[in-house]
This record gives sequence, C-alpha cells and structure tokens, in this order.
Amino acid sequence: MFCMTALAAAMIQTIRAQDVFNEMSYSPKQTVFKLNAPTRPVVRLYNDGMKGKAVKTLKMKRAGKDLWTLYVKGDLRGKFYTFDLGKGETPGVFAKAVGVNGNRGAVINLRSTDPEGWQNDRRPALHSAADQVIYEMHVRDFTHSAPGISHPDKFLGVAEPVSIDYLKQLGVTAVHLLPSFDYASVDETIQDNPPYNWGYDPKNYNVPEGGYSTNPYRPDVRIREFKQMVQALHKAGIRVILDVVYNHTFDIQHSNFQLTYPDYYYRKDADGTFSNGSGCGNETASEKPLMRKFMLESVKYWINEYHIDGFRFDLMGIHDIETMNEIRAEVNKIDPTIYIYGEGWSAGSCAYPLEKLAVKAHTAQLHGIAAFSDDMRDALRGPFSDDRKGGFLAGIKGEEESLKFGIVGAISHPDVDMSKVNYSKEPWAVQPTQQISYVSCHDDMCLVDRLRTSIPSIQDNELIRLDLLAQTAVFTSQGVPFILSGEEMLRNKQGVHNSFNSPIDINALNWAQLKEYPQVFAYYQKLIRLRKNHPAFRLGDAALVRKHLHFLPVKPCLVGFVLQNHAGGDTWNNIIVILNANREPREVAIPAGNYTVVVCDERIDEQGLGQMQGGIVTVDAQSALILHD
Repeated sequence: MFCMTALAAAMIQTIRAQDVFNEMSYSPKQTVFKLNAPTRPVVRLYNDGMKGKAVKTLKMKRAGKDLWTLYVKGDLRGKFYTFDLGKGETPGVFAKAVGVNGNRGAVINLRSTDPEGWQNDRRPALHSAADQVIYEMHVRDFTHSAPGISHPDKFLGVAEPVSIDYLKQLGVTAVHLLPSFDYASVDETIQDNPPYNWGYDPKNYNVPEGGYSTNPYRPDVRIREFKQMVQALHKAGIRVILDVVYNHTFDIQHSNFQLTYPDYYYRKDADGTFSNGSGCGNETASEKPLMRKFMLESVKYWINEYHIDGFRFDLMGIHDIETMNEIRAEVNKIDPTIYIYGEGWSAGSCAYPLEKLAVKAHTAQLHGIAAFSDDMRDALRGPFSDDRKGGFLAGIKGEEESLKFGIVGAISHPDVDMSKVNYSKEPWAVQPTQQISYVSCHDDMCLVDRLRTSIPSIQDNELIRLDLLAQTAVFTSQGVPFILSGEEMLRNKQGVHNSFNSPIDINALNWAQLKEYPQVFAYYQKLIRLRKNHPAFRLGDAALVRKHLHFLPVKPCLVGFVLQNHAGGDTWNNIIVILNANREPREVAIPAGNYTVVVCDERIDEQGLGQMQGGIVTVDAQSALILHD
C-alpha cells in the first residue's frame, strides 16, 4: 500500500511539473489555458492590460490532480487574462506576455514579436569558457546619459550602434544584464524620470521588463525590443547573459506563486514561518517538483525564445545542488557553451540542509557551473564586512595566498598554501572556469569608492595605479574575468555602498570621465586584448594550470608567477607576471634570460616597452610588471 501511494504521488508530481510552463497557448482558432493549482480557478478576460472590468469570466475544468484547463474558441489575440482562485487575480506563474505593470497576462502570437532576421540570429562561437570577458551592465546605468543615444534607459539604447561600437572597442565578449525580466519595484507607467531599481524583485520571470521598453502598454513591444537588443549584440560577436532571480519573489502575499498555489513554492521554518535565506522576506523551494520544473523550463524558455547565452543565478546558494545540476544537464542538450554561474552563498540561513545547497564550497559537486570568488575579491580590496578596511591593494600584508588562490582559479595547486587563504581552506573548483574572477560588481562599493574609503588619503594618481593593478590581477588569472560596467572609465557611485534604489544620478555612468581618464580606458582595452591574444592567461584546464603556472617566492603585498613553456600553445615562451601593491618599488628575482617588457608603469604594449635581463628586476610601486622571453 505504501509503495502504491508513493508511486501515485510521484505520477501526480510528474503531471504537475509537465504542465507548469504552458499556461496559455494561442492560435487564431482557439486559446488554451492551463494551470496547476489546488482549487478550481476561473479565467477572466479583459480588453485592456490594466483598466476596466472583465468582459468574460470562465470556469476552468479539472484535467487531473491539481491540473485545470480551459479551451476558448475564437481569436483572442489582443485580449488580456488573469487566473483567479479567490485570493486575488494573477497572470499565472509562467506568463509569457503581460500588460503594463504585469498584473494581467496577454494573449499574443509570439512569432509576431520576432524582429526581421531573428530566425537567422546565431549565438557567437565560444571555444572555452575561459575565453570570455564578462561586462556586468544595468540597462539604465549604461544608456541613461550616454552621448549619441536615441533611446536612453531602454533595451533599444543598448542595441544602438554607438553602444555596440563602444563595447566592441573595449573588447568584451559577453554582456551580463542585471535583472531584465518583469520586476515589481518600479511603476512602468512612469516613463518620464521613473524611479530606479536594480530589479531584484521578481514579478513575472519570463517576460522582459516593461520599463525598459518604449511602450510598456503594448505587450509585444518589450518582447520585440529585448530581442532586437540580443540580435544587435550577437551581430557584434557579443554574448548575452541574463541575471536570474529564482531564489525569492518581491513579496509573498501578492506573488504569482502564492496566488496560484499557496505556500507550495516557498520554504518554511520549523515554526511554520516563511524562511528568509534571501534576506528579502522569503526563499523559494527549488527542491519541490513544481519549482524545480519551473526553473528548468524558464531557463530553456529564455534560451529558445530570446536566444540567451548564459545565466547568472542570484543567491545560488539558496538553490539545491540537484536542481542546479539538472538545469546544467538540460542546457547542455541545447548548447554546452551556454555559461552558468552564480553567487555561491545565501543572505541568511535556509530551511534546507546546507550540505544539499549550491554554495561555493560545493562547487565541485556542480558540474560545469561557476561561482564568484569572494576569496580573490576581498584579498584585493578588503573584507566584505567592513568597507573601511583594505586588502592587498591598500598595502596590507597577509592576503598574498588568497590572491594566489584566485590567480589559479580556485583549483588545487601545489604552490598555494590553503591554510592561509581567507575564506576557503580547501579548493572549491574542479576547473578554473568554475571561478568568476572579479574585484567589484553592482553589489557593495564599486572599486573606486572602495579604494577611496579604505585608503582615505588616496589621490587620483594612486587611485588609478591601484585600479589598474587590481584589474591586471583579474585578467591574468585563470578564472573567467568579470568587470562592472564603467570601471573602464573610473566609475564611482559617490560612495554609496548599496545603490539598488538610489537615484539614477548615483548609478548612471558619467561618460565625461572617458575624456578625463583616457589612460584608464586604454589600459583596460589593452589588458583585455592581451588576454585574448595569449592563451597562457586562459588555459581553461586545471591540469594545464598546475603544469605551466608556478609562483615566485611571496613577499609582503607582492605576488609573482611564471607561465612556462609556451603555455596553452602561446607564442611567448615564459611569461612572468609580478603584482606589486607596495608604495615603494620592489626587487624580485626572476629566472635568467633576455626578456621583453609588455606591461610596466601603467602602460601596455604587446610589441614591447623595452628589454630586461633576468636575475634581479625592479617592479614599480603599486603596479604590475609583465615580461616574456
């Protein structure tokens, strides 16, 4: 009897999971509605996406345990709909088109949203994940005050030639878009100077944000313009990575999950209260069949409908390992080069066993999924817990081993003493491509603000030296390099630590700084080119890293390493990289030989800045020295 009950339960869960992602299917002859819900819903049809009363209310029919269907004959294109289970109206958990502010689903023909040539859009080729250069961008930050932009604050602003040309000139290979799905914290009807938010407030996970479209009232416009943005980036050879926030919803009471299937999609603590591992009042339960299937189908939907090339999972440490690996396996069936990475932590304790969660320490159990290296980040800039404390860049000794761990890509390496690494006492990556190498992102202070806060007396010339030194460490590491948009123009956010809802004037890039600090952009540009041109910096394989990369003896605030014997088939034989964060020059012993200097004194020239003999070399204060024989 027990076995029969368990089998029946498993079959019910399978039925539920199979139908969760297909809630509205349109054709000119009829529209089919489906919903997984514990009680009988009604479908309300509307002529408008926001206003007016329902023009028709129709009861759904049972099609299985917790599964309901409704067939409506005739052409409903242009109509709007909601499901109502008595607790409030919702467009469902998997709406694919919505009206303004996302409260009503929209009946549309998705093929009518495809821009011209969309069927020929192709994902830019990617030989190895290590070949990527990821540029984290908020649509409004990047376009709001950009010169020559016709569509500031919009998806189309990113798609404009001036934006595309800038990204190509810089050399990035992938744009990471901060949340661009339909989020709840900004009123889309406010088109003139709207409120600002990063967007980590999910409402409709599978529809683009209407505030970034030129007409949020028309459901097709946001979809088409998002696709136009992807298409323009793809034509330029730039991949598109979507920041996904499956770990929580904007709230519980009004969420589509709760209005559709109360309490199912969320975890609860032993006392019956909602768990808060997200720090946002709730956490979703990825281990439950409906939620797991929702995440799987949502990821596949963004790939197939919007041609997305990668995903960054917000607070990935809230999700269970099994779900993340299932997502990776499903994505591999489409294209194994689609990159998946996430934050290997939560914002609080979760109502699920830690040993089963996709935290950074469990990355070895995540097959082909990467995590951000806070080890490397905080070794360079200082601890997350205190903005005023510095690290390697501030000339504070003791972070050298943590930086070395970041340079090898968080893998095991005989030259790294794990007992001295700041957060990790064991390697957590199997391959270096499982590490995101970075020094700052949208979260916390940007690099410039952190340097100014942790080194109060810092002047611009020192600030620039340390900024360039930080990124040299990032781009010569074996992980996947990641930068926050605007860092290449010495971006600041006026010291704001958490600018998620700060005014646009705090968050928008100040494009005038390109002219004020042209040497910074030039250095970033050449640093990216250096990495692209020399496979030794992106070996992409742990065994090759251990074979070819060896560290020079560590000194306080000085780390050096050698990439030996044409690593990765590089045209350069032995490459030496030395990072000196001291305020004085330092002498370093290197192997004998005749070397060409390619990085020195805040300058990069792959053709050579001069010659240098092996033995004892001098590395300038707060700068990098790179040379090869």
